[in-house]
Amino acid sequence: MNKTQTGFTLIELIVTLAVGAILLSLAVPSFLQITQNNRIATQTNDFVTSLNMARSEAVTRGNRVTVCKSTDNATCIAGGDWQQGWIIFTDTNNDAVVNNTDVILRTYGPLAAGYTLSGVDGNVANFISYTSNGFSELVGGGVQTGTLVLCDSRGLGATARAIVLSASGQLRTAPANDPTVVGTATSC
Repeated sequence: MNKTQTGFTLIELIVTLAVGAILLSLAVPSFLQITQNNRIATQTNDFVTSLNMARSEAVTRGNRVTVCKSTDNATCIAGGDWQQGWIIFTDTNNDAVVNNTDVILRTYGPLAAGYTLSGVDGNVANFISYTSNGFSELVGGGVQTGTLVLCDSRGLGATARAIVLSASGQLRTAPANDPTVVGTATSC
């Protein structure tokens, strides 16, 4: 009886593995970029959601609600940037500082490692405050507008996100290098 052998030769196996390795080396960088883009979008959406919550609570409660930077989830800070964390609170004294009569509505811990979130101009560097009509307003009056920039380890460029606060209190996001973004950051 003649038995025929079936299977791969060593050369066929090596060629198949080489083609697979080439295809894998092309796919991994694309997958990494997709993952990074999804993570920065998630971080952006978390911050925008917290600002929208503050605006909604201000209208619902008929009282000023403020979002400020915080490292301890209890007090506002003036130093550093937003990636340290932030809190949302009722601002009964209209001073953008947590006092005894204020109620902390929600706390947010720091952003994931490698992310920075900073206010490009002084209007949004430390706090964002909404009044009962849903407009953003500075302490002592005046419209609060500004831009915050969220960057990841890739730095400032097409992947960095700008969060723009308009005069009416509405938010929009755009790439940080978008020419329509006023007050765009020059670095992360």
